[in-house]
Amino acid sequence: MRASSDAAIVTTGLTKTYGSVTAVAGLSMSVPRGEVFGFLGPNGAGKTTAVKLLLGLARPTSGTATVLGAPAGAASARRRIGYLPELFRYQSWLSAYEVLVLHCDLARIPKSRVRAEVERALVTVGLADRAHDRVGTFSKGMQQRLGLGVALLGSPEVVFLDEPTSALDPVGRKDVRDVIRHLRDRGVTVFLNSHLLGEVEQVCDRVAVVHHGTVIASGRLGALLSNSGVRVRVEGLGAAAAKLERFGQLHRDGEWISVEGLPLEGVPDLVSEIVALGGRVYAVEPRHQSLEDRFMELLGGET
Repeated sequence: MRASSDAAIVTTGLTKTYGSVTAVAGLSMSVPRGEVFGFLGPNGAGKTTAVKLLLGLARPTSGTATVLGAPAGAASARRRIGYLPELFRYQSWLSAYEVLVLHCDLARIPKSRVRAEVERALVTVGLADRAHDRVGTFSKGMQQRLGLGVALLGSPEVVFLDEPTSALDPVGRKDVRDVIRHLRDRGVTVFLNSHLLGEVEQVCDRVAVVHHGTVIASGRLGALLSNSGVRVRVEGLGAAAAKLERFGQLHRDGEWISVEGLPLEGVPDLVSEIVALGGRVYAVEPRHQSLEDRFMELLGGET
């Protein structure tokens, strides 16, 4: 991990108990600035409680947390944070523009900046052409984008997104992913709390997996996901394919041969051996462990 001075969020031994129930247990992690950070875990893992602690909406029982160099919940940090909760609702009779103006007032954004802030947010989330339509006429995807627009008011340096795509169709999910990537391009740190592993795998730079209130694995996706072998499309090999077993466990499916457990540096040797045995190679596809497979591996098969 990067040094704390280059981190947007740092927690050390962060703990939260409610009576006899421990929701967060010694959570320690560091979130680099300007990246999309996936915060993953099964239901009841303590994800939502951890977000509340980082936002200052709950106080820790013990441990520390800093956001943008200030104690979590400090006014100096909260002014630079955007937040999209999992469950939110805006007045159906207000227009999107009016919702954003209202939240500018709540965020105490100077009136001289309100119009520019609102228009920028509408463009970023793709609602500029629906700015003056009532929220009650919006689809779930459009309401989710409006919620993102609210979270972006004031040009926050860190944006917390709690399950931003869970209720959306594929088109809506793509729209949200595009907004997340746009934020990263602007240097904004995005803290993404989600159980949709496929979505996380597409947008996150690194992830932390939390279970029973503590981080059990974290790092860049490429480092967490192991190589699981290679798939090769071959013709003309016949029974000689059995000689490839020295490279790993073989599986055949028509013209395709899969070799499990072969590291990437062994692929050239595999291809050379196939050619030497008289085979013709038409395609080579390295295979990587999916985030879902790694997630279940870390949890020991628990659901």
